Amino acid sequence: MQVYRGLDIGTAKPSPAEQSVVPHHLIDVVNPEASFTVAEHQSIGVAAIDHILARDAQPIVVGGSGLHFRALVDPLEFPPTDAAVRAEIEAMAPADAALELLESDPGAAAAVDMANPRRVSRALEVMRLTGVGPTERSGSDSAAAVRSYKPRVPLVAFGMDPGDALANRVERRFDAMLAAGLLDEVAAVGNRLGVTAAQGVGYKELVPVVRGEVTLEVGRDAAIRATMALAKRQRTFFRRDPRIRWIPWHDGADQALQYALAAVGEVTEETA
Repeated sequence: MQVYRGLDIGTAKPSPAEQSVVPHHLIDVVNPEASFTVAEHQSIGVAAIDHILARDAQPIVVGGSGLHFRALVDPLEFPPTDAAVRAEIEAMAPADAALELLESDPGAAAAVDMANPRRVSRALEVMRLTGVGPTERSGSDSAAAVRSYKPRVPLVAFGMDPGDALANRVERRFDAMLAAGLLDEVAAVGNRLGVTAAQGVGYKELVPVVRGEVTLEVGRDAAIRATMALAKRQRTFFRRDPRIRWIPWHDGADQALQYALAAVGEVTEETA
């Protein structure tokens, strides 16, 4: 969400001062009206990583979205999309879409959740556009590399999980955002949020507050619940990745830094 201009407080965007110390990428890339896809994020992000590596510098990927992280470090391939084709498929009865998919690719059920109409529609859209069914796509070399967590370039990955302290930290963090002017920020961009930006946690829950539809207390509680739900999904996603080394959580930044430096040293020795 930090790609969107104007979404600063609610995304914990690095300040201009912080960005002047260390070069940042994919910050303030598009206006909030834009629909910024994972594929676009991958295209710009991979180009930035390759440019940094070409200068013999070290790129650092930081963020919470598992799919966006893997799109940058793994050989994920995002097939094309077409609004007209998608609309045509979405107008079909779900059973008819599923039937067309299975008639064209009898083994599709092994690669696609046939009980999920959205996934069926997407698989059918890709097959119409490329002629490649989900069975063939799931058996590709790139798909195998993604399943085996084989990165596009060598990487070292670290994760931090506050555990039981998470709920309290989320609540304090959101209250700090409100104190910093988050509600005013939502009011400034609320009418400009496109399909993607409108789903941003905090913005989605505070827009009704700005519109006078719910109280600030209701919006605050909804945003905190949404943040906790997001954190739970992130935790589940990243815990599956065997490459991530988990650093013990400490409220003291100095202690966490010492653990991180020690872990970096271990990895450096192993990969030297």
